[in-house]
Amino acid sequence: MAERPETTAGDGVAERPETTAGRGVAERPETDAAPSGPPASERVMRDLALWAASLVRQFPELAEELAPGRRGPAPAVSTAPRPGQDELIRAERREALLLEQRHGLVVPGHGAAPIRLHVSDAIRDITDGVVELEEAVCARLGRPRPRRAAVVERLRRIVGLRDAVAAHPVLARHVRDEIRRMARRCARTLGDAETIVRVAGRCPWCDSVSLRAFPDRRAVLCVNPACLCTDAACGCQDDPVYRHLWPEERWAELADASGARTDEIEAAMDDTKETSC
Repeated sequence: MAERPETTAGDGVAERPETTAGRGVAERPETDAAPSGPPASERVMRDLALWAASLVRQFPELAEELAPGRRGPAPAVSTAPRPGQDELIRAERREALLLEQRHGLVVPGHGAAPIRLHVSDAIRDITDGVVELEEAVCARLGRPRPRRAAVVERLRRIVGLRDAVAAHPVLARHVRDEIRRMARRCARTLGDAETIVRVAGRCPWCDSVSLRAFPDRRAVLCVNPACLCTDAACGCQDDPVYRHLWPEERWAELADASGARTDEIEAAMDDTKETSC
């Protein structure tokens, strides 16, 4: 007598093939087809260099945003100085010197505009992140601890180690992700808008032509606020600002389900021309 297929405990029903979450579609066997575009390591190192260049360019601008309105030297004061003004000026000079020593930034002199705390927090976060990242890279590569330097100089030294970093894929992705995170925070603090590029195909969940590529995140999102999936634990069920997201490692899955092509998604990530939503 032929053997019957195994059944789940106590229900007498043959096991079904595993399906993707909430989709009811059997998983496809893995193939040996080569992925389109450059190798993953090459893309990672390319992105690392691009994000580092962006951070090198924009980080010094945070000093100008730290104290808005200080665009030039303070006008000459013809009246007698107010009580306590000398102490205020000395305190600001001490703060400016501390910022220059710790972060390599120079803040203009005394003015009435207050310090922007969210900019100060961004400067500290990025500075600490770059210092820790360079020390971690040197430790992983067996190099001596790096000497002290400003943020921009440290970033250039990290990029200078890209050939050695590329030999360690996990380290390369970590460096890329950290620099990308800091560059995105720097851009948000400066008020730069994120680029959005339209992607062909329809969202697998809402069947809307609402797929958009976000090159800064290297991810595809559905921008339809009414998009809901069948996963009860998904954030779309109770969070009105939640958006379904497909990171780079899930682009092939998205292409199969949406009708888009992975090479089109990759091209959208490299497109510098923003499209309307």
